[in-house]
Amino acid sequence: MQLTPDFAFAEVVGILDHLVDLGVSHLYLSPILEAMPGSTHGYDWSPPCRVSTGLGGLDGYRLLRAHARAVGIGIILDIVPNHVGVADARHNPWWADVLRNGADSAYAHYFDLDLHFGDGALCLPWLDADGDLSSLRLDDDGNLVLHERVLSTAEGTSHAGDDPAVVLGRQRYRLVPFTSMQIGYRRFLAVNDLAALRQEADDVFDATHAWLADLVADDLVDGVRVDHLDGLTDPIGYCRRLRAVIGERLLYVEKGLSVGERLDPALVVDGTTGYDALRVIEGAYTAASGTIELSETYQRITGVSGDGDELTARANDLRHVTLIDLFSDRVRRTTELFAAAAPDVPVHNLQQAVTTFICDDRLARPDYPALVDDVVAAIGRLRADNPSMSGALDVVADAFVHRDRAPEAIARLSEAIVAVTAKAFEDIGYHRTSRLVSTNELGCTPAVPSVNRTEFHTMFADRDAHWPRSLNALSTHDTKRSEDVRARIAVIAQTPQRWSVLVLTLWGVVPPPDDRTAYFLLQNVIGVWPQGSAPDDELRERLAGYARKVMREAGRISSWSTVDEAAESSIIDWLETLYVGLPADLIGAFVDVIADAGHDEAIARKVLSLTLPGVGDLYQGTQWWTDSLTDPDNRRPVRYTQPTDHPKLDAVRTALAVRRRSPEAFGSRGGYTDIRTKGANSTHVIAFSRDVDGEARAVVVAVRLAHTFRTHAAREDAVVPLPPGLWRDAVTGRDHEGRVTSAEILGDAPYALLELL
Repeated sequence: MQLTPDFAFAEVVGILDHLVDLGVSHLYLSPILEAMPGSTHGYDWSPPCRVSTGLGGLDGYRLLRAHARAVGIGIILDIVPNHVGVADARHNPWWADVLRNGADSAYAHYFDLDLHFGDGALCLPWLDADGDLSSLRLDDDGNLVLHERVLSTAEGTSHAGDDPAVVLGRQRYRLVPFTSMQIGYRRFLAVNDLAALRQEADDVFDATHAWLADLVADDLVDGVRVDHLDGLTDPIGYCRRLRAVIGERLLYVEKGLSVGERLDPALVVDGTTGYDALRVIEGAYTAASGTIELSETYQRITGVSGDGDELTARANDLRHVTLIDLFSDRVRRTTELFAAAAPDVPVHNLQQAVTTFICDDRLARPDYPALVDDVVAAIGRLRADNPSMSGALDVVADAFVHRDRAPEAIARLSEAIVAVTAKAFEDIGYHRTSRLVSTNELGCTPAVPSVNRTEFHTMFADRDAHWPRSLNALSTHDTKRSEDVRARIAVIAQTPQRWSVLVLTLWGVVPPPDDRTAYFLLQNVIGVWPQGSAPDDELRERLAGYARKVMREAGRISSWSTVDEAAESSIIDWLETLYVGLPADLIGAFVDVIADAGHDEAIARKVLSLTLPGVGDLYQGTQWWTDSLTDPDNRRPVRYTQPTDHPKLDAVRTALAVRRRSPEAFGSRGGYTDIRTKGANSTHVIAFSRDVDGEARAVVVAVRLAHTFRTHAAREDAVVPLPPGLWRDAVTGRDHEGRVTSAEILGDAPYALLELL
């Protein structure tokens, strides 16, 4: 649930009956603490910690808890320990005190301050590149106001009628251009309005978690989701402290994992928020052969290669540029820490080694104990390629092996890697490359777009053995596209030649002003195009807003810091030409070819996410078709009055009912067995059983790569060898046993759920 003042605790109470009908076990709420004025998401929360009055306050939350408990639904809360909102100091007394008193503030150690610049003053990179202060003003309370930002002033330094620039000069802070890289505080990634907190300090942890401890004491919460775990200095230590607060309640962490990387067992958590599962499910529905052809089309249209090797090379370059442009402060601070641990090594060599390691790193965050061998091996490869850095790289490697020698240095280095990777890949890179944009998703990598069935089953068998409570996500408030949009776009890889014809024809009919941007946007247009009609005014407006965000995130023809209105308008005008006449007919015809397969795969993916080892995460509204793109588009209000006679909703209801009827099989002690389908079309089926003590109790059969697997004849050539026993279909009521064709089990459906009689 994405809570807002318009959809608060009281409104959630109003849909509990619908959630009970679905079979939902827990509400999974976005942050509930008081946030910055006008916040629509809650991730810019503001101290002191208290439940948001706009959502209903503590009494409203207690009432929601009581109603939910009465119908058997628990509550998991999203908590945000990494950062706090600082845009308006009037609503953040901790930050206001730091602004007034600088390093002498009682709250200075709450924040990760860097007073290296400005003669000990706190530098705030909130000015435009030209450093213009003309918009700075004083409000009636003597605060400095810069556009929407409000800054408190020290006592006695601000009087009515004073020149704002003069008042600024009296403060313990300085306003500097964002391009200066004189950043006086660690931020959440590169977001100036979110200041990082030092959760490693005992009093900071206590001040930010006392409210949660109170809820736990009153049994008002069943678990928590930790936002941006890897942004913390000490993720493992933090989770141990949090575990002590919440006891055995569920504990999920938002954490990225690179391809092949496993969650460190030192984390005392129940699992991740599910992006690792999303990657594997997405990869299983991405045709490997088709992506090869799409690479050729992408290069032909844009002049840029979209294959794995070229993407990796560009990714390294992009990380380096991002590091220098946005995070040079973190390089400097990390280098200083390594220099203190190795004074005999030249500082410039250490800085070079730090920069090289950050730009080459392949792990989500490298300082987890279980990854030390991977880190040492990676540094060994860097040493071989960069012999002049050997001594400095040895210092870095030694710090990872001997954790007591420079613990803060490797923590800083690792946190910098998280920030650079998130900004360079997810924000910039995923909006620049577009061989197949369904793979440009959180948890995924467009360089490795596909996952075969062996990899799929290996991953989920491991999940069953080690992290059976981990979440399986398909859509979240942060995903770049909804699961249904991704499912349809992924079908393009099953029809690469038709796609190539469509693109070449459109480029001839309505040549775009920028090939790379247009190629990216066209796939998203295909993903949301309504079957049987052209986009209406609302969808056109949403696509225009999305296009602006894409261009600014990519930073090629426009950017957030230097908006090019003309370039943006030319692209949006081009989009408008697609909605009418011949272009609309061409796009509509292509959508007609792939839409049914996209629907089948969207339903099949949903069933998998709810029945594979782990716990299914059902993002708000995704029980129906959802055509959402990235935020804020995916946080639009959900219309809960939609019909409940819907194929996707039926699949959700059925899957959760099967889970409830076999709790041992789907629980943390249940088993998971791959069922190897046979026949010429066997690769079009994913099948497995959920077991109890080695005996299969439920069987799941789901179609994949469905474009050429929708006919009876095609499904006759995929045979499912069922486990011993008589199996009843939870949807049709038909019974099956032995070796059965997919045509018999599935009919024309995208999935089947069988229960042992």
